[in-house]
Amino acid sequence: MNLPAEQGAAATAAASERLASLLGERQRPFVLTGAGLSTESGIPDYRDAAGGWKRRPPIQYREFLHNDHARRRYWARSMVGWQHVRAAHPNGGHHGFARLERGGRLHWLVTQNVDGLHQRAGSRRVTDLHGRLDVVACLECGHRMAREHLQDELLRRNPGWDRKTPEAAPDGDVDIESADFDAFYVPDCPCCGGMLKPEVVFFGESVPAQPVATAFTRLEEADLLLVAGSSLMVWSGYRFVRHAARIGIPVVVLNLGRTRGDREATVKLEAPCGDTLTAVADALGV
Repeated sequence: MNLPAEQGAAATAAASERLASLLGERQRPFVLTGAGLSTESGIPDYRDAAGGWKRRPPIQYREFLHNDHARRRYWARSMVGWQHVRAAHPNGGHHGFARLERGGRLHWLVTQNVDGLHQRAGSRRVTDLHGRLDVVACLECGHRMAREHLQDELLRRNPGWDRKTPEAAPDGDVDIESADFDAFYVPDCPCCGGMLKPEVVFFGESVPAQPVATAFTRLEEADLLLVAGSSLMVWSGYRFVRHAARIGIPVVVLNLGRTRGDREATVKLEAPCGDTLTAVADALGV
């Protein structure tokens, strides 16, 4: 959603003032962030302002497990796309939340993003609901390794692929279709020879129980839920909005465009996350 500069500045100023007032009145805000928070860091999101897909949906978990061609395609695109995630830097939204935490203005943050930018900005009270893209795990023995180590092996075994420069897509993906994926080499686990997978929750895969339980515990301790940069179209995030509304916790949504939680929202703010949260942190003196 692109507004004329003056309208955009006015909307951001109004949203910042309202949000600063709301957070200033609360002691234990709980935050849920989505892909819209990281778009200002150059990482694309999945959905448009109406909540629809912008592109072909990502690989499904079952497809990754059982389709060798699809798995090679995934890793080829991920190898090329990893450079975009690795080079991304936290934006004003990430830094704003880190400042709020340091100033005692944030109880807990749950993110649906897998880019690790909240931690790089300095946030520590964080639950990575969908995992982290910078970690790879074996599905057989559980061995975990840094993505950088696997990236080195992928580049060594697949010379020439790193020279491809397609447009970045969400979660480290890129659009490569005219390639011989069957010739792409995917390393196995160095410990047991099992299948390696990024330690992220794929579409069609269940979110692990522990981060969900932690998130619900922290939410029930909170006195406000702020959703920032999420369309809430995925149940794993939307359920927290439903739960907050059910137990009487006010819900504030900061997002450009429609969200699945608009009906539950006590307050809906349409403004960019980065500038808004920077101004909120300034207003609250943190």
